[in-house]
Amino acid sequence: MKTIARSALVVLALTACLAWAVTGLAAEASALTGKWKWTVGRGDRTFDMTLTVKQEGDKLTGTITGRNNTESPVQDLKFKDGEVSFKVTREWNGQKMVLTYKGKLEGDTIKGTVERDRDGEKTTQDWEAKRVKE
Repeated sequence: MKTIARSALVVLALTACLAWAVTGLAAEASALTGKWKWTVGRGDRTFDMTLTVKQEGDKLTGTITGRNNTESPVQDLKFKDGEVSFKVTREWNGQKMVLTYKGKLEGDTIKGTVERDRDGEKTTQDWEAKRVKE
């Protein structure tokens, strides 16, 4: 009887820990959900960009809308301990470009870098997005 009681107690404790961990992951992920905007400069032109992040359970998904209102899905979206990273792949005229974003969430701002890899040629620049209040 004591063995059954101990087993039940262990199962209950493990269930509580798992529920706490899942709730913590979901709560952390919710800090990133919503819309984020920034401006990108190309020569003498600028383009507004929007990152939209949604949460389904403990999973984050997203899209980026940019020049010409073209929407692209976000790949490998990760968020842990305030650090965010994701990739966006685009193609123009047969050229593939992968953008790798990395940043730190502080309040309503994400600051970091974006690496642009166009057919093996890489460039990096600073990136800063502000949360859109809805």
